[in-house]
Amino acid sequence: MSGRIGLRQVDPGNIVNTGDTNGIALITQIQPIAVMYTIPEDNLPSVLKKLNAGEKLPVQAWDRQVRNQLGDGTLLTTDNQIDTTTGTVKLKAVFPNEDGMLFPNQFVNVRTRVDTLRDATVIPVAAIQRGQQGTFVYTVDEASKVKVQVVTLGPGDGSRNAVLKGLEPGQRVVVDGADRLKEGMTVEAVDPAARAAAVVPASQPRGRGRRNRDGGASGAHADASGAAAPGASGAAGEHRRHRDAGASAPGADGPRRQPQ
Repeated sequence: MSGRIGLRQVDPGNIVNTGDTNGIALITQIQPIAVMYTIPEDNLPSVLKKLNAGEKLPVQAWDRQVRNQLGDGTLLTTDNQIDTTTGTVKLKAVFPNEDGMLFPNQFVNVRTRVDTLRDATVIPVAAIQRGQQGTFVYTVDEASKVKVQVVTLGPGDGSRNAVLKGLEPGQRVVVDGADRLKEGMTVEAVDPAARAAAVVPASQPRGRGRRNRDGGASGAHADASGAAAPGASGAAGEHRRHRDAGASAPGADGPRRQPQ
């Protein structure tokens, strides 16, 4: 058989028997290699529908951070029962693994493409809100006013979600600060790049920060430090004056020894 041989289990001079289970070394098959993963039981009907029709569902394996794709494979089969403790079912996919990027017992993130939606409306997951009226998003009109829009969601990939009903392509949705919004409020669109450029880096030298605090800095940071500094120093000075006066009072007004 072909595969990758592991480190030896015995050294020269060790006594071995025919009944030893480990043997001298273990050979693990890696081409092809199988990947076991789970999906929610609610997604099982759509997967079984494709498998029973004889379709080969494509499967992708990604690393732990979901940054690098490690391989492409196909879904082989499913388990015969659902795990009642987790509400999931096991699936088995096979990867050719020609470049050897997949390794035995390696942790991977798996993506299975069950269907392809053509011309679908897609929004970020951060825009999706849930309340008494169901699933909704905050839309922004031409006057920069927000409105609650109930939507019907479709499948998603973790960062984006398809909208089957309730939104039209081109509509603007709120993705940040939705917990402070009410219908009819006016909002302002913020460019993420401009906001990141306006933030002072956390690694700014300490000496430079002291000069800005004493001499006055520009922008919003200057307003915050300039407003807080006088109040802080005034309170400290007043506290010291009271403390000095209180310390000298007993010495001046306290009991005196009568002369003999």
